[in-house]
Amino acid sequence: MITYSFTDIGSDSLYIHLYKCLKNDILNGTLYAGEKLPSKRSFAKNLNVSVITIENAYAQLIAEGYVYSIPKKGFFVADINSLPLKETSVLSMENVQLSSGKSNYFADFTSNQTESKYFPFSIWAKLTRELLTHNQPELLTNPPCGGILPLRKAIAKHLKDFRNILVSPEQIIIGAGTEYLYGLLIQLLGFDKRYAVEDPGYSKISQIYKSHCISCSFVSIDSFGVNIPDLERQHIDILHLSPSHHFPTGTVMPISRRYELLAWAAKSDTRYIIEDDYDSEYRLNGQPIPALQSIDIQEKVIYMNTFTKTLASTVRISYMVLPKHLVNIFYSKLYFYSCTVSNFEQYILARFISEGYFEKHINRMRNYYHQKRDLLLQAIENSPLAAYATISEENAGLHFLLKLKITLSDQEFLQRMEQSGIKLSSLSQYYQTSPDTVNHIFIINYSFVSEESIEKAIQTIYRGLF
Repeated sequence: MITYSFTDIGSDSLYIHLYKCLKNDILNGTLYAGEKLPSKRSFAKNLNVSVITIENAYAQLIAEGYVYSIPKKGFFVADINSLPLKETSVLSMENVQLSSGKSNYFADFTSNQTESKYFPFSIWAKLTRELLTHNQPELLTNPPCGGILPLRKAIAKHLKDFRNILVSPEQIIIGAGTEYLYGLLIQLLGFDKRYAVEDPGYSKISQIYKSHCISCSFVSIDSFGVNIPDLERQHIDILHLSPSHHFPTGTVMPISRRYELLAWAAKSDTRYIIEDDYDSEYRLNGQPIPALQSIDIQEKVIYMNTFTKTLASTVRISYMVLPKHLVNIFYSKLYFYSCTVSNFEQYILARFISEGYFEKHINRMRNYYHQKRDLLLQAIENSPLAAYATISEENAGLHFLLKLKITLSDQEFLQRMEQSGIKLSSLSQYYQTSPDTVNHIFIINYSFVSEESIEKAIQTIYRGLF
């Protein structure tokens, strides 16, 4: 008779412990295929447990296929060699990111994070309390595919007031991050189209397109923006660009090139421009640059923006504005998708915008970043680094370019900076094929660098030249 000990079973119930013992013996061959197991009553008597304990253990083994029963004959061990075996894989930690997000650098000029002390926590908490008290039914009502109407109305008004973009709330689609919205656009516009991104450009965009197994090309840019002949030569259908503030070069596309691009798009029904207006709110000198969408009369521009830079990188709320003729197509093809942003976040943000808090926050942050940029430029100008540095594209967005007179390669200099506690990126890293003219140019993204660390950072960069 099979016998097992029940003296040390931990938190398991009796039948679970018995089930595990029998299962282990079947897996290691102690109980072989076809072997008859003890009857429920005799097994219960031998183990000094109840019959129900035996019944439950046998039932679990039968459900998982380790045991089978034959009426009036009893219970038998199944042939597990015929069962599909679970493959054992080893978890490689090489690409698994489990860090807390804390930086090891005293100055990180690559981070897009927001300093926590400048997030409007008190207002956010106030709006949250009010919504939880007075809007409980709305918070628990499933939102439409494109997002709740109050948020779309608030965004539409914001676009009209600050970007001169006239759209209806129905044209706006809310999503958890632009990466998700890119996936929806690919399904809307077609996997058979030829997509293109700027070269140089933000590498994640091309990675997202390629992860959807579509054709994605790189189009060169000149001092005015996307090169039109290169677009035509590569037979591009969908162009992704950032005309108001190009990353990483900082170029602002002039009006002449914008009209050239709109003319290019109008030549074919399959051509569209995806305008990424990321970072446009933080033009620090002069008036904001008009959006490409605001001069589009052919409905060829799909406008995209996000709140990750204006509020916080962890606020994963983005939106796109579809041309009117694409709205019905979107809902007829993709109506089954649920909105990926929770009602709680949508209603809070809707109130935050519509009650004027967002405008005040933008103005406050623009002043803060203006002061920080000036402090950084002044620190460079007043240091020995000034003799070896040239600054450009400092008036738009939250980064500028710093060209240094160095004999090291870009990679060697970046490694030297890392060892000194500074994280930098070079312009050459963002090119598919980097020309010699962009060597020794570094991107200074200052949004997450504290004011207290600026002077030390400039001194460290200067020392790294030699």
